[in-house]
Amino acid sequence: MSSNYEAELKTAIQAVTLASEICRSVQKTITDDAMEKKDRSPVTVADFASQAVICKQLRDVFPEDSIVAEEDARELRLEENTPFRSRIREEIEATGHTANEDDVLNWIDFGNHDGTASRFWTLDPIDGTKGFLRKDQFAISLALIVDGEIQVAALACPNLDAGKNWPDAQGVILSAIRGKGAQVVPLDLPGAVPQTLRVAATDTAANARICESVESGHSSHGWSANVREQLSTTADPVRIDSQAKYAVVARGDADVYLRLPTRAGYEEKIWDHAGGVLVVEEAGGTVTDVDGKPLDFSKGSTLKNNRGVVVTNGLLHDDVLAAVSAAEK
Repeated sequence: MSSNYEAELKTAIQAVTLASEICRSVQKTITDDAMEKKDRSPVTVADFASQAVICKQLRDVFPEDSIVAEEDARELRLEENTPFRSRIREEIEATGHTANEDDVLNWIDFGNHDGTASRFWTLDPIDGTKGFLRKDQFAISLALIVDGEIQVAALACPNLDAGKNWPDAQGVILSAIRGKGAQVVPLDLPGAVPQTLRVAATDTAANARICESVESGHSSHGWSANVREQLSTTADPVRIDSQAKYAVVARGDADVYLRLPTRAGYEEKIWDHAGGVLVVEEAGGTVTDVDGKPLDFSKGSTLKNNRGVVVTNGLLHDDVLAAVSAAEK
């Protein structure tokens, strides 16, 4: 384990790149790959295959590190899910990795830590599963947390356009090491020179471009509309699935991302935010909860000390927090 985190970043980028290959392969052929978890959210062959290969790569390089990931293999082990297990193994083997079903199930369950270690990774193998199923935006988010602070992030957005530097490319990997800035590279152009990420310089609230979740169950669209009214912004909200919202703020295509609570007591999951948070912060932005408190990643698998998430380019943060507060009343 290194102190400058370069080795961790290299491993993280390699892992999300491999997972992106698998996810794209599955997404192209989606038919009946979705099965229902007990909480009714869809999960796919790609979720499990992505988690398996990322957890395996992390364990191979950093065997002492714990991993806090979204999925587990409990339901996969049921006899009725034999077809899913076979598909997951096939997708992994298509990347050149030999694996039997027991290996794959064990790799998935490497991610079953509770987030109480002083050093651990947190992983969302597919963030924005509903967008994935619609063949739209999704993200693969991986971050290293040490003593409650995010130190490394790799965020893959396989369907996001690569931006002005690579106008003909689709898919990006955004990455960051705390204190060293954030970078982006196109997913499909090996050898491309990484470009520095920088948030937009928008400093007038009325000009703010706001993005939010596609699913109203993930963020209160009504509250968000009231925020836009408070800010006097006339632009329609940009609705994007997954932590791709963090990506568009980090690269300056939007100024604000709002994740406003839809019900009292809900605790955000750390894997839904950690990768994106560090990328935005290292690109010059600011991330807090709706009350202006820093996000606390030291309390296990959820942000139990926080309420909602507000992401901005930094220059607008105070104005946005004031609008969020006024719009809630």
